[in-house]
Amino acid sequence: MKKFFSEFKEFIMRGNVLDLAVGVIIGGAFTAIVTSLTEDIISPLLGIFGGIDFSEMVANINGSELRYGAFITAIINFLIIALIIFLIIKSINKLMTIGKKKEAEEESAPTTKKCPHCCEEVHIDATKCPHCTGDIPAED
Repeated sequence: MKKFFSEFKEFIMRGNVLDLAVGVIIGGAFTAIVTSLTEDIISPLLGIFGGIDFSEMVANINGSELRYGAFITAIINFLIIALIIFLIIKSINKLMTIGKKKEAEEESAPTTKKCPHCCEEVHIDATKCPHCTGDIPAED
């Protein structure tokens, strides 16, 4: 039993599990914000300009209420969350692509050159060879 709990502790303490937990908490808070945006701002605006109030959309069938207006609001919430997540992921991918291009440019730039006297590799900015002490002409 002790081994089980030690394995469980190791699993929980992994970085990716903690990252997932933080993501779920932030996702819950984000959902609350989007729900408020939809219910408190977008739905009333649609009611003002379109004459539609989703919260009032209810169908009564045999004494049961079908609140399809709340369902429409949930769909709007989902679409807003999906759009924002899409934009965030697109931005992150763009930043990562820019970073990779920059890394590739830095990797392709030479960092050394050959000494014309002893043919040893020296730093690109060197003016004197550390191997043979010969002067290295500046490159244009």
